[in-house]
Amino acid sequence: MRPLFIRELSRRQFMKAGLASAAVLCFPNIALSRPAPVNRERALSFYNLHTGERMETVFWSGGSYHPSALSEIDRFMRDFRTGEVRRIDPRLLDLLFLARIRLGSRQPIHLISGYRSPKTNAMLRRHSKGVARHSLHMEGKAADIRIPGVALEHLRRVALSLSAGGVGYYPHLDFVHMDTGRVRWWQGR
Repeated sequence: MRPLFIRELSRRQFMKAGLASAAVLCFPNIALSRPAPVNRERALSFYNLHTGERMETVFWSGGSYHPSALSEIDRFMRDFRTGEVRRIDPRLLDLLFLARIRLGSRQPIHLISGYRSPKTNAMLRRHSKGVARHSLHMEGKAADIRIPGVALEHLRRVALSLSAGGVGYYPHLDFVHMDTGRVRWWQGR
């Protein structure tokens, strides 16, 4: 005889609950409002608006991150002004992957800013009030993005729904900021 709590759930509800539990195990730092693809390989494609470079790579499969793919992403998301490269937080890649899945988009993510060197950050602070002194871009934990064919407001809503870091909305500059810092949100001027 089945335990009482299983008899009260439909088979579909039971499967969804199991998938949600597995998703939390695969993405422990990300609060999910619905199950994510659990054992699916994680791939991203990008277009860098400043360098014109494109890339597509599988950065996670078989239960682990691929060091060579992570290195490729580090170089791609480098500070385009100085050429400096820094390790990009794999959790940021997971966020971008989840956002793209939830949006149902196959378009490459347009990268406006990934890693930002202290020198570049200081220069940007001199020219804009909206640049944080201790920006998570300098730690490889933030990206400013947009996705062709996806309304910026929709991208913002999906990023907020992940509840996994900071989300900045810059409609006048046509990008959304996503990071792996504490959960917070703001709108740029």
